[in-house]
Amino acid sequence: MTFTQTAAALLAMTAVGMASAQTVRIGNQGDALSMDPHSLNESLQLSVTGNVYEPLVARDRNLKVIPGLATSWRQTSPTVWRFELRKGVQFHDGTPFTADDVLFTFARAAGEGSDMKSYVNDVKEVRKVNDHVVDIETKTPFPILPDVLSLLYIMSKKWSEENQATRPVDRRKGIENAASFRANGTGPFRLRERQPNVKTTFQRNGSYWGKIEGNVVNVEYTPIGNDATRVAALLSGQVDVIEPVPLQDVQRINGSGKSKVLQGPELRTIFLGMDQKRDELLYSNVKGKNPFKDKRVRQAFYQAIDIQGIQRTVMRGASSPTALMVGPGITGFDPALNTRLPYDPEAAKKLLAEAGYPNGFEVAMNCPNDRYVNDGNVCQAVAANLARVGVKINLQAETKGTYFPKILRRDTSFYMLGWTPGTYDAHNALNALMRCVDDSGAGQFNLGSYCNPKLDELTNKIQAETDKTKRDAMIREAFKIHSDDVGHLPLHQQALAWGVANNVSLVQMADNFMPFRYFSVK
Repeated sequence: MTFTQTAAALLAMTAVGMASAQTVRIGNQGDALSMDPHSLNESLQLSVTGNVYEPLVARDRNLKVIPGLATSWRQTSPTVWRFELRKGVQFHDGTPFTADDVLFTFARAAGEGSDMKSYVNDVKEVRKVNDHVVDIETKTPFPILPDVLSLLYIMSKKWSEENQATRPVDRRKGIENAASFRANGTGPFRLRERQPNVKTTFQRNGSYWGKIEGNVVNVEYTPIGNDATRVAALLSGQVDVIEPVPLQDVQRINGSGKSKVLQGPELRTIFLGMDQKRDELLYSNVKGKNPFKDKRVRQAFYQAIDIQGIQRTVMRGASSPTALMVGPGITGFDPALNTRLPYDPEAAKKLLAEAGYPNGFEVAMNCPNDRYVNDGNVCQAVAANLARVGVKINLQAETKGTYFPKILRRDTSFYMLGWTPGTYDAHNALNALMRCVDDSGAGQFNLGSYCNPKLDELTNKIQAETDKTKRDAMIREAFKIHSDDVGHLPLHQQALAWGVANNVSLVQMADNFMPFRYFSVK
């Protein structure tokens, strides 16, 4: 080896050493429940796996639609979209990305165990034109299809078949497979090690097809459920980023001189749902009938909740009470409809008496305690509010690892859920949360089975309508129907609060996703 070659080798080794120091350590209140991108339609899981896997249609730091694994797309007829696929892309194991992977992914997402059915329930067929062109035919005209596909991550057909992972991990049934613990995407980071509920590590993909804006090489993701422990880890330098910041600790972190809190509005809406399908609730002392089938009972619950008090005392002002299932920033949101029914315990008592429950009744309420901001405390406040009108809530707050499988099985009578429309369009919430439930994926997260055929009819029309004025009018009508029915109990939009060390820069996105590609260490 010549002197020049030796010097070059030493420089290369030094560069590698410097790169290895470019590590960001994240402490989050919860863990992604699986590395399978089709197993849980939850923003935390999709945020984490979205660093490893990619969709055909991606989003930039401002949530604008941009090319992903597809370089372009166009409609060839009212119901057919043609997608030109990116050439020269490889999965992390070196397998080339082709149209076969797209066909496989759509079938997997529509199949048994998938939690992503609502993204593909209106797809009729996916056809391979050649190795780098696919046609996607929808059941009816679907002008926002590219927006819908931004959270449908593409998996390798070859890898999935070789690892017996052709079906998604089914969290409802406790079924696992290789895709839960391993991953093989095309994204800017590779999964290096997975220790569920302990630590998951990621490494920069040196052969990534696109640009990685940040300089971070390694990311360590650690679930830290205890609020005080999570804050202490940030302030002591054990981690560089925490999410969420407990609201009572914002000033403390900002005053530390070591870290800061990034805050901003989030697109997620937190709401309560009720079983409106069963003739008798699973978890109530009312026998022989279901109180939630009566609109007067649903409205009584609504009017018994002091949402302003929750905003003031539980959320410390970091929430925006809402009357709708979508918030500002979502296409179709209409502030004119965003007026809540008044908080009125006496009116709630009267409605309960009229419905045949003058002394109230008992019902179990399922809530997570490590998924949303102050979720357990919000549920406790709701339970206390309802107690004032004679309703005894048997609160069951638990970690999301057991909570989500339970409510997704619809093994619940009364539950909390948060929702950010993955398309940033009101149609997503209508289709996933409010439509009548069917086997194709419509109403997949309508866990209480609210159903109004008129709303379904409007949802189908909204999907196909290209005239913005007409479409917005139909969205307003659909949301008014849902509000008049008291189909769910919307609570608030929570605010984002991330704690970040002063030497770390990143991008805080309104959907609470955390793309590692924007991370830099100074």
